[in-house]
Amino acid sequence: MTERPYTDEDLRAEAARQHATLTEDPDYMGVGEQMGDRYVRYDVVDPEHGDLMPAPGAQRWDELGEDEFDEAQRKIHDLINGAAYTSEWAINLGADGLEPLPEQLSAQTDNGPWFRLHFAVRPDMPDHMRRALVEGVALEIAKHFPGAD
Repeated sequence: MTERPYTDEDLRAEAARQHATLTEDPDYMGVGEQMGDRYVRYDVVDPEHGDLMPAPGAQRWDELGEDEFDEAQRKIHDLINGAAYTSEWAINLGADGLEPLPEQLSAQTDNGPWFRLHFAVRPDMPDHMRRALVEGVALEIAKHFPGAD
């Protein structure tokens, strides 16, 4: 074994720091440039690989009117600026070989979500086990909500 001046945790921490830096203070004009020839709406063609295709009849962002485009650009920029810090999670999930599931659980209140749970599993986890995981957690949480029997 080679002696290193850093640990795996040090590598993950630096990767998380750099990942977070990529979304700090995003360039407003860069947001608009990236929207340019992309479509407003996409359909997932291959959920396993995340392949996207433009939805039937979808228009591109740069085909919107100037005011509509500017408003969308501003809102996208605000969403990026307001995004929760998840860089450490993302780095650790990838380093552990886990992939996020599209399913998530949330408890809604009149003021928005009370919580939201996201799941990540190994790619070789069978579909029935993935379903059982999400459904089992949902059933267990539901037992503790008012009105649950």
